[in-house]
Amino acid sequence: MSITIRPIKAEDNQVLATLIRQVFREFKIDRPGTVYTDSTTDDLFSLFQHPASAYFVAEQNGEIVGGCGVYPTDGLPEGCAELVKFYLAAGARGKGIGNKLMQQSIEQAREFGYKQLYLESFPELAKAVSMYEKAGFKPLPHALGNSGHFACNIWMLKDLED
Repeated sequence: MSITIRPIKAEDNQVLATLIRQVFREFKIDRPGTVYTDSTTDDLFSLFQHPASAYFVAEQNGEIVGGCGVYPTDGLPEGCAELVKFYLAAGARGKGIGNKLMQQSIEQAREFGYKQLYLESFPELAKAVSMYEKAGFKPLPHALGNSGHFACNIWMLKDLED
């Protein structure tokens, strides 16, 4: 199994949008107030041209199987970015690919100089939430920033200076 983690390219947009929406349907979280209905999901390449943001794509044997990024979401505290749009195709889960993507994003956040990384999720994504906990993310009682994803009900924060 050959895994490559690389920065997003413009030609990845359609494959990633399809993959993200498949995951939302699979876990029955395809509802308003999520990335499922967010117009930026269809043009991730442009979104991640924003300064101090990055998005990484995982390829397994040349096929895109997931992605994860870091973005300075509006309204977050100074020195904090958001771990965003982190999704894996069903067949790619449980192989360490997600962890590689997340670690690449965490390292990039540190290189950008962020001190904290925030994320939003759902109870339906329990395996992902467990992975976040193992990576040092701690639960928060409420949302931070203005992601626009009001349907999310799990919020977590990681100090990057650990």
